[in-house]
Amino acid sequence: MKLKAIEWHNNKVKFIDQTKLPEKLEFVETDNYLVIEEAIKNLRIRGAPAIGIAGAFGVVLAIRQYSGSDKKEFLKFFIEKIINTFRNTRPTAKNLFWALDRIKKSVYENRELSIENIKEIVLKEALDIYKEDENISKKIGENGAKILKDSSTVLTHCNTGFLVTAGIGTALGIIYTAVEQGKKIKVFADETRPLLQGARLTVWELMNRGIDVTLICDNMAAFVMKKGLVDYVLVGADRIATNGDTANKIGTYNLAVLCEKHKIPFFVAAPYSTFDFDIKNGDDIKIEERKPEEVKCSYGRYIAPRKAKVFNPAFDITPNNLITGFITEVGIFYPPYGNWENLKKP
Repeated sequence: MKLKAIEWHNNKVKFIDQTKLPEKLEFVETDNYLVIEEAIKNLRIRGAPAIGIAGAFGVVLAIRQYSGSDKKEFLKFFIEKIINTFRNTRPTAKNLFWALDRIKKSVYENRELSIENIKEIVLKEALDIYKEDENISKKIGENGAKILKDSSTVLTHCNTGFLVTAGIGTALGIIYTAVEQGKKIKVFADETRPLLQGARLTVWELMNRGIDVTLICDNMAAFVMKKGLVDYVLVGADRIATNGDTANKIGTYNLAVLCEKHKIPFFVAAPYSTFDFDIKNGDDIKIEERKPEEVKCSYGRYIAPRKAKVFNPAFDITPNNLITGFITEVGIFYPPYGNWENLKKP
């Protein structure tokens, strides 16, 4: 059975609660947009493309609750309350803002229509975003699989599989595609502190696919590379600046530096919607800082003094000069970065 991380089902949003994995596979089905808002904030739904999809579906649920007949009031409700509600969930992933802007544009292009017609248009737009993402991840997988040689080993960070997209994923999608093509691929998955998305989610995904995966602690990556056990590093992204500077899960920058030292190719896999052509470089990317308890606690138990000071950025910035290439739905981009004309869409 092919699992879906999120989907539109019986006029509701159905999603996997990723905080329950790997111990329990639990689905949530809701017609309440506030449940989606909470799920994005608390990482029940996570991964840049997936939270973009969730934001779009969340808007659909919200406007369906509007029962008035005043068009001005409806548009005010839509823009000032609903769109902003989802914009304020998580600040770093570009895909969320891209999806919300696309929904907003569809509303204003059709604002002369009836409220009911606008509601249907918003649903169609959200479903289009979903279907496009499903196809995009397939193409990323096909493009990326070309670089992976048979019997090679990939080190990956955080989680970039089907749990983060409508389809097979980004970086993990490349691995899935290569394996389906008959290539023997081994994977090292680092744990990805502090929330262990690599240990909890990536290892769970790969084991369920029957792929040879070995879990390592984050601080083992250098030693594994020094021993010559890694051929490629594949990661995803949450926002990519025009010059190629990339925001991804905290710890990504560490791996890029280690790859330069050990002469290992370091690739970023991401769709068009992750690229932010409105910013020049990584200095302009807002980095989300999360609760200190995520670092001090593990599964309900304190592993550090309760009053310890904590710095907990969810993401870091990898400079463009450390990135071998970007694997996208239209192909692979190599340095120098900045000319993305083949990737840009109207």
